[in-house]
Amino acid sequence: MMLQNKKIAIIGAGPGGLTLARLLQMQGVDVKVYERDLDETSRQQGATLDLHEGSGLEALRRGNLMNEFSTNYRPDAGKLRLLDENANIHSDDHSEENTYSDSRPEIDRQPLRDILYKSLKPNTVVWNSYFVEMEKQNDGWLIHFKNNITIYADLVIAVDGANSKIRSYITDIQPIYSGVTIVEGNIYNAKKNAPKLWELVKGGKIFALGNEQTIILSAKGEGSLSFYTGCKDDENWTKTSGLDFNDKEQISKWFKTAFATWSYVWQELFNSDEMWFLPRPQYHFPLDQHWESLPNLTMLGDAAHRMPPYAGEGVNMAMQDAFELAECLTSNKFENVHFAIKAFEKQMRKRASEITQDTLNNTALMHSENGLQKLLDLFKQMREQ
Repeated sequence: MMLQNKKIAIIGAGPGGLTLARLLQMQGVDVKVYERDLDETSRQQGATLDLHEGSGLEALRRGNLMNEFSTNYRPDAGKLRLLDENANIHSDDHSEENTYSDSRPEIDRQPLRDILYKSLKPNTVVWNSYFVEMEKQNDGWLIHFKNNITIYADLVIAVDGANSKIRSYITDIQPIYSGVTIVEGNIYNAKKNAPKLWELVKGGKIFALGNEQTIILSAKGEGSLSFYTGCKDDENWTKTSGLDFNDKEQISKWFKTAFATWSYVWQELFNSDEMWFLPRPQYHFPLDQHWESLPNLTMLGDAAHRMPPYAGEGVNMAMQDAFELAECLTSNKFENVHFAIKAFEKQMRKRASEITQDTLNNTALMHSENGLQKLLDLFKQMREQ
């Protein structure tokens, strides 16, 4: 096997990195995962994840983890309500016969990480490992972390997210602003701290559209409510707005002004002190991005093909990347690791280009005039297929 007697370093313990580690270990590969979180109990922020056939679910099948998934997924979490800015419901999976959400089962981020993490050999994940830089050594890499630890790896796989520090060792291609900026947040104990929104989301999801803006809500099993506000702002809005994003009162005032045409019910988003929030300008990489493959370094997930969240493809893309890369690296089809990486990256870029285009189409549609009606029409078409 090509990876025999080689040390593999995966940088990032998100779903993509942990899936890859699981699949490589099943083939007897010596692999370590380096993660900047302090430990496995670090809180996982963000909305619930819907896993898709052929990608996220296929990755779990290949990892023999479907039984664990079946005991941890949330059957009703994928039920979606489409609302306008006045909180009127225009489509409701809770009251309609719907098999679409059933085909994309939802799971919270923390349980998914736990499933993948517990499937690995003890001490596979090295926590509190904040990547600083790396340098070539022999045929591999010397990797330096913030805690004064340095390790050597024959092959490095970057799974360190949309703001990857390792991507620049592979390519200098820069991301493109999508035209939309999100304020992402999470309200803890939402039943108490945002009771109207908690009742409205009904344990599932809400897409609310109006005035070329969006609010997405997602209920999580531990009782919190995650949200994304979406606005068409300038790329540098977070810097030029003068807002202090550490000051909740400032952001609450901004929201009431920016979403002034929306119902007062949405103001519950910023009523509680038990919350966090962060601005996120949404970027994507060029559809035709290309780089020369390296023999000892590659990347997957958001590091390779970041995109806005309006198609629910991020985690699924990362997990599919993981099983496709594992397959290339452990097969007998390639002469060496370099050829295996080339093959993986070629098919990954093609797939990412197609899904990025779909995501950009969704992003534009949802933030367009009459976006709600367009989305209702799109969902109707999807359910009739």
